[in-house]
Order: sequence, then structure tokens, then C-alpha cells
Amino acid sequence: MKYKELINKMTLEEKASLMSGKDFWQTQDIERLGINSMFLADGPHGIRKQKEAADHLGLNASIPATCFPTAATVANSWNEALGEKVGEYLGEEAVAQKVNVLLGPGINMKRNPLCGRNFEYFSEDPYLAGKLAAAYISGIQSRGISACVKHFAVNNQEERRMSIDTIVDERTLREIYLTAFEIAVKEGGTKTVMSAYNMLNGAYTNESLHLMRTILRDEWAYDGVVVTDWGGSNDRVSGLLAGNELEMPTTAGETNKEIIEAINEGKLDEARLDECVDRLLELIFTTEEVFNTPLRDFDVEEHHRLAQQVAEESIVLLKNEDDILPLRKDKKVAVIGDFAKEARYQGAGSSIVNPTRLENTLDALEETGLVSIGYEPGFERYGKKNRKKMAKACALAKQADVILLYIGLDEVTEAEGLDRQSMAIPENQIELLHALHEVNPNIVAVLSCGSAVEMPWIGKVKGLLHGYLSGQAGAKAILRVLSGEVNPSGKLAETYPLQYEDIPSSKQFPGKEVSVEYREGPFIGYRYFDTANVNVLFPFGYGLSYTTFVYSDLKVSKDGIHFNITNTGDTAGMEAAQLYVGCQSEKIFRPKKELKGFAKVFLSPGETKTVTISFDDKTFRYFNVNTNQWEIEEADYKIMIGASSADIRLTATHYVEGTGAPLPYEREKLPTYYSGKVAKVSVEEFEQLIGRKVPVSTWDRTKPLGYNDTIAQCQYAKGCFARFAFRSITFAHWFLRKIGKRSTANLIMMSVYHMPFRGIARMTGGIVNMPMLDGMLMIVNGRFFKGLRHVLRERKKMLRATKGND
Repeated sequence: MKYKELINKMTLEEKASLMSGKDFWQTQDIERLGINSMFLADGPHGIRKQKEAADHLGLNASIPATCFPTAATVANSWNEALGEKVGEYLGEEAVAQKVNVLLGPGINMKRNPLCGRNFEYFSEDPYLAGKLAAAYISGIQSRGISACVKHFAVNNQEERRMSIDTIVDERTLREIYLTAFEIAVKEGGTKTVMSAYNMLNGAYTNESLHLMRTILRDEWAYDGVVVTDWGGSNDRVSGLLAGNELEMPTTAGETNKEIIEAINEGKLDEARLDECVDRLLELIFTTEEVFNTPLRDFDVEEHHRLAQQVAEESIVLLKNEDDILPLRKDKKVAVIGDFAKEARYQGAGSSIVNPTRLENTLDALEETGLVSIGYEPGFERYGKKNRKKMAKACALAKQADVILLYIGLDEVTEAEGLDRQSMAIPENQIELLHALHEVNPNIVAVLSCGSAVEMPWIGKVKGLLHGYLSGQAGAKAILRVLSGEVNPSGKLAETYPLQYEDIPSSKQFPGKEVSVEYREGPFIGYRYFDTANVNVLFPFGYGLSYTTFVYSDLKVSKDGIHFNITNTGDTAGMEAAQLYVGCQSEKIFRPKKELKGFAKVFLSPGETKTVTISFDDKTFRYFNVNTNQWEIEEADYKIMIGASSADIRLTATHYVEGTGAPLPYEREKLPTYYSGKVAKVSVEEFEQLIGRKVPVSTWDRTKPLGYNDTIAQCQYAKGCFARFAFRSITFAHWFLRKIGKRSTANLIMMSVYHMPFRGIARMTGGIVNMPMLDGMLMIVNGRFFKGLRHVLRERKKMLRATKGND
């Protein structure tokens, strides 16, 4: 241990105190030993350090910071260097605000497009997500502080996220849901990892010895700190045994006592606690060094310019019929859509950033030289129909040469803690689009949302530009692409299906009660669509340009590939070339192709460049469940270079020697997986895949409610008070939505409805402790007066103890 001498000076109580927060965002300090608090802050795409009382939901305003495009947006840039630059600037701003640990990036897979937090995640592909995450981490940590990659792992739905049990086979877990984390740890060198709320195959992630010790510590040799998601600790001692050092936020010393008791009773070895203290001290001391030098404010304008550059390179041109784009300067443009006046530029929840400045489309129009004949909102932002606004928009549209129609998803549709109900954009926006098309078919739609949407209306637009959630400078960036000042180079980091039902996980999303089954196995995103030959609206890696590129001269060696790209158009531009690999053997089921490398190059008109992409340890591997390790199958592999997963420009065959491992599967027992057509996998075949019985996925309504049951389950409670409370909550949610207070209604669902009872103690900073919670559960389970007496008695005990400590 590095800090053995210092640890030997600590009392057991002091060691235990370091394992949980001092308050909502700070770690505990020990003044007599010179151990200072660390400050942790949200920051996947901008620092959120709150001015006033801290909370996890973003209710209180934060100190102004640059709001960069979200991860879902930056992933479309396919540019690691750009990601590293964003990380550097995030690190600078964190240092300026005295933040030791920046809670990001988030790298969970986009298993299903309805996950409410997809805007915070990079991709449906683990290789792309991992490489971009590693770039972010390198940039952040180059400034002397720590990044915190999250949420480890398989946190792919928001509904019931604090208690849902994810059932997934080991191979899929390793290949799809852990690979990005592996890259973040091994290549990015992240100093901190955040454990997820959910369970994984029957164990909470922060208590999972398999996940936290076998994989993270032993296989990946991770020696950094693991922190719980806020309120995500279930059993504190079990978490510590698994190597989850830091519990956040504070529990006012309650769980410290649990650690001390466990050591005194011989359930926990003090040496194990010392290991955790040592790792935490390393994080504290290494991240506070930067604060020993005079701190400088960051350059607000320089950071704003980078936010604009990132947005410009991440915008995706999806349709350009009749070359309607770029817009000519002499065209009369009508600007329509509420999002043009008030940009949808970031997500909602814990990642909300208070921007240093915010570009506005209407203000920035003049700078682009486009001739605007006026603006109309056209629709109500939150879905209410308004015929007058639609009529005014149509009247304006009649006078224009081209309509710029700003549409998308609102802030309360995509939010932390909630999953989307459908892939559609609001009906009132679609009705407006149809009405506008009747009076003027020259429509360019500008889409703003953080995840994939259905587009049955796409035939009604000639141009479609997807800005995703493009940050504080996004409005100007979009206009520069529309006007041709910038040549679009973004490519989709996720597949856009024709309809939601085409998604293989659509029947198993989200898990509603106890568990969610990942029956599709490794076939998510393009891996499924390409293998099962299912048509899509836009394939993974797709994006148009104002120029054209030709690929040629592919050469394959044992170390990698070389090929040429030529810009055959008359406009300078960037191209994101993608390397896919497909095993030609059919002995082990695998996707038809998988991304194994990419490169983005800038080319002037007529210019040719040679692109080199090296093979690495992930190019040909698969996880063998028999040998319980990564193996390589001896076979011919198809090497594919594409402009997207569906637009393969160059191919070659490459033979690879294998590791000689035994076959992991019996083909006749897994016919659906060998076909790749996994939209309907029977429970029997899924059990063959995971090698055990699938647990019962529904609540046992006969048992008393306990710590890990949710407030929602009060509808089945024995206590009439609990059932009344449940009905009150559901009525309040319905009523708030009815009167238009959708953000407040969302908070009820996120912070009350799906909250496990233990969360009441874990998230209240010591106001409610676990003995008081025992009394609450007595009330819920039908023993009202006994429970009430218990709550009051334990409350008095806690207050007396607090006064005694003072």
C-alpha cells in the first residue's frame, strides 16, 4: 500500500468515515492528518456545480459553464482528437471550479432507442463508445483531475433503474456491455469508475464480486476508485467487500457504523478496508495537486468556439433531395418551429448545464447571409395543438422559397429517470409539417433530439439535418452547415429503424417489475439489422456530405489495413471511414459485421490520402463461455471498409490463426441465435444461452414490502395508508401533466414513484435513517400505529445522538 504509514495513524472510525460522503457532493476530510475533501460534480458535457443547496435532479442553478454537445452528438463526429479536446476543456473548467472528480463520460450501450438517457451515451457500438470515452478521459485527466466513467454496467433503462435486475449471458455482457468500459479503463486510464444502480444477474452491480473484482480489478488490473451512483448503495459492507470504496452522498455516518460493526464482528477484514482507504487517498492526493498552484479562469470565448466546432463536425445531413442544401444566398427563407427561437440543445436531469452563453437561431441568421422573411413558432413546444399558430406558419411559408422547419423532442420527453413512451416526435409537429407541405414542398427540416426517432413523414421534406443536442453554440453551427460555410461530416453512431417494432429488444424493454431479459444477446443495433437482413431508415455510420469520396487500393497485412480516399467533388470535406470485420466461419454465432476501427480524414477537392487502420486485441476476438476467456476462432475474416455499415466500398479476405479453443455452443440448441433473427427468442432458448433458469420477472404480491421494493409497489401494500399514498402520487402525476407541469410530473416519477424504500434513507443525507425506515415499512405493511411509534422513537434516538456528538 502506498499510504500505509498514514493509514496506520487512523482510527477505525476515521477509516470508515472516508468511505462515504461528507455531504451531497464532497467526500469526508480528516483535518488532523491533512486529508482534505474532494468535490465531485456532474459533467458529461459541461460542469454542473450548484451554487445553492445541492441536489441530484438539477433543480438548483449551477455556476455557468460551457455546455458542449452531448455525448450522443459528439459520437457522430467519429473524431477521437476532437473528443480529447473537449475533455481538456472540461478538465480546465473543472479545475477553475475546484472540482476533483468529473462524473463522466457515460458509456452505456444504446440497447433500445427509448432509454431516456440515451442522449448522454455515445453509441450502440462498444468499440466506438470506448474509443471516444478514452479520448475524453485522457483530455480531462491531462488537467490533473479525475474523470469518472459511468454507469458500470448494463444500465440501459431508466424506469426502475435503482432495482431492476438485468439478465444477460456472459458472452453478450463481455462483448457488448463491458468492452467500452474495458477500453476506458485500459486505454483511457480512468481514475474513477461509477457503479450502476441496477442489479446484474441477481446481484447489485456495486456488490458483484464477478463484475467488481474478477473483471474490473483482476482482469483489467484497475487500481482506481469505484464510487456508487448517488443513493446506489444497497448493502454497504457487501459493496466494500466487492471493492466499491466510496458511497455517495452522505448517510450522516450511518453506514460508517455498519462498516465498523462488520469489522468488530469479523465479517469484514480491516485489511480490506485499508486497501479501499489507500486507493481513495491516492485519488484525493493526486487530484488536489492542481489546486496548489494559482487557479485561472478559463477562456469563455475560446471554449464557446470549441463547442461550435464540435457541433459543426457532429451535425448529420440525412437527406438532400434536389441538392436543396446548401441554401443559396438569394433564397427567401421562412423560419418555422418553436425550437428555432428556444433551442433544444441539451438533455434533462443531472447533466443540465447553465451555459456561459447561448446562441439563438433568429439572432444568428443575419451573420450567415441568409434572407429571412420572418419567423413563426408553428406549434406548441409540449405537444398541445394550436390551429392559430399552424395557420400563421402556413401563411408565412407561402411567401418563402425554402422553409427551415425546426422540430424535435422536448426537454421533458428525453430525461434522466424516465424512458420514452414511443419513437415518434409529437403529433402536433407532424401535423404542421403536412400542412406546410400543402402550401410549399421546399422544406428543410432541422431535427433536435438526443436519440433515434421514427420518420414516417420523411417523404414530406427535401432536406433533413440532424443537429442532435448540439450544445450552447449549436444554433449557429447548424446555420453554418445549412448555408454551406461548413461541409457536414457527421455520421450516425446509432441505427435509425423504420419503426420501433423492428428493434429486437422492443418486446423486452423496459423491464417493468423485477427483471429485464436481454434475449437478443449480442445482436443489438446494426449487428442485428445487418445479420437478420432487416431494412432500416438510416444505417449505422450514415451521413451525407456536400462533396463525394471514392475509396480505392485496399491492402491487408497481419498488422492492419491501408487504403486510399479521394475527394472527387469540388468542396473540401471530411470523411469518416469505417473498418468492419466479419468471421466467415459458421461454427460460432456472430454478427455479420462488427466495427473494429475508424479514421476521419480531411480532403481538399481532388486530394487523395492513404488511411491506415491497425488491428488490435479486439479485432478478431470473441468471448468463449467454456474457457471463460477471450479466444480467436481460426477462420477467414472478411475485411470491409465502408462509408457506413450498409455502404461497404472495399472488401478483402484475411486468414487468422485461432487459439484452438473448444466450441462454446451446440448449434442445434440455439437455432435463433445462429440465424441472427433474434426478435422472437423463446424463454427456453434464452435459458440455453444463459445456462440457467430465467428468474421470475414479476413481483411477489403476497410478501411484505421491503427495502428494495419501490414506492410504486404500494399499490399492493397491506396498509391502507400506503395504498392511499400511492393513489395520491399517481393522481398528482396525472394532474400535473394535465395542467402542463410536465417537468414536475417527471420528477415525481423519477424521484418518488420508482424509488426503492432504501433510497429514502440513502438520498436524504441522514434525515431518515434505516431504523426509521423500518418503521415506515411497518406502516406500509399494515401495522400503522406500531410503525408510527417506531419511526418517532428512532427519530428521537437519532436527534439525541446528533446532539451528543455536537
